[in-house]
Amino acid sequence: MKLRLLALVLLFATVIHQAQAQEKTTWKAGLSSIVITPEKNMWMSGYGGRDKVSEGKVHDLFAKAVAIEDGVKNRCLLITLDLVGIDQSTSNAIRKKLAKSLGLANDAISLACSHTHCGPVVGTNLRTMYFLNDENNKLIDEYTAMLIDKVALVGENAFKNLMPAELSWGEGKANFAVNRRTNKEADVVKLKAENKILGPSDHAVPVLLIKDASGKTKGIVFGYACHSTTLSFYQWCGDYPGFAMLELERRHPGATALFWAGCGADQNPLPRRTVELAQNYGNQLADAVDAVLKQPMKKIQGTLKKTYSEIPLSFAELPSRDKLIQDSQGKDKFQAGRAKFLLKKLEAEGSLKETYQYPIETWKLGDGPTWVFLGGEVVVDYAIRIKEALGKNTWVCGYAIDVMAYIPSLRVLKEGGYEGGGSMVYYGLPAYWAPSIEDKIMIEVKKQNESINK
Repeated sequence: MKLRLLALVLLFATVIHQAQAQEKTTWKAGLSSIVITPEKNMWMSGYGGRDKVSEGKVHDLFAKAVAIEDGVKNRCLLITLDLVGIDQSTSNAIRKKLAKSLGLANDAISLACSHTHCGPVVGTNLRTMYFLNDENNKLIDEYTAMLIDKVALVGENAFKNLMPAELSWGEGKANFAVNRRTNKEADVVKLKAENKILGPSDHAVPVLLIKDASGKTKGIVFGYACHSTTLSFYQWCGDYPGFAMLELERRHPGATALFWAGCGADQNPLPRRTVELAQNYGNQLADAVDAVLKQPMKKIQGTLKKTYSEIPLSFAELPSRDKLIQDSQGKDKFQAGRAKFLLKKLEAEGSLKETYQYPIETWKLGDGPTWVFLGGEVVVDYAIRIKEALGKNTWVCGYAIDVMAYIPSLRVLKEGGYEGGGSMVYYGLPAYWAPSIEDKIMIEVKKQNESINK
């Protein structure tokens, strides 16, 4: 009797163990894609020199989504966008819709912009950089409302397409990103030939591969830390990330390719300015991804963990009302435009905010990579420092959730220049960031990493 009871106990324990193991290794994934190319010619974003609306397209712009669910029903949703950026209000509206339809909290949703400079102005993102008439503004408002609905829909469709899946990951390399702060654009071809390119860069190409139960490739999610500024004309285009995604989908029929931008705020694709170069960089990136796919990749087991927070980043000394009035009457049209915008804010709210709520999100894909998402245009120093702090199996995505400004490291802030603070005028923010910016972000990134590794 005792032996029979012992056998039953052992059998029961084995069944539970097998069920738990199955729970931890069973993934589901769903993919979806939707065109977000404006139907009308409207104002394009990215460059302050824009002086007219768009003139057609090279190829469509897309919102793409990958939904992931582990064996115990933890879920997350990544939506990639062929846009320069989105503002806080647009991001909040999208996430509110997804919370209502899918029950997802902010820690389960990330919105990643490719930062193509051949996309439309969205919401208030960089809107103060332009001098728009009523018709321009009306088209932007209409497009933003349409975008919110489409992005929510693509996320919902990804979950409708959930299927048993195998997730695996790896990392490749592409070398066309150049640190634009330490290398003159006119000298880059010569410097590359002489192997004399200076300054930090992050040439990693992280790849997440999604296969269905039959082993067919369904999703290819990849990143790279480089500005999408190859092109500067007046046609809609996804720049090199758009060409990379098109090329990967051509090479892998039936698969959806999704690009996310790394910490490339101080990195440019150089040389640039032609469609041929954008296609070439896209093909280089596709080649780097395919090189990873052709090698043995690491299968992901375990469960999904995620966390999200917004931390107050402080501005340096805020301008006085008198200073804003003075700037509003100055000859610098961009300074004047920002000053007028801030004076309206001061009138409506009574004061300017001393801080900005900055989004940081972290996902841990089972025993696979730790994925950190940072808002804004993040310089490469953050990717380097975060990988050193969290380990080599870390991916760092910039331009995520809310693209409110450049995010300089303390080094870049002290050095100054466009990324160090000059760009704040174009984002309509009142002052440079305070010197505490890097430490505050790093403290929160480490805190989130500790939380998901408990």
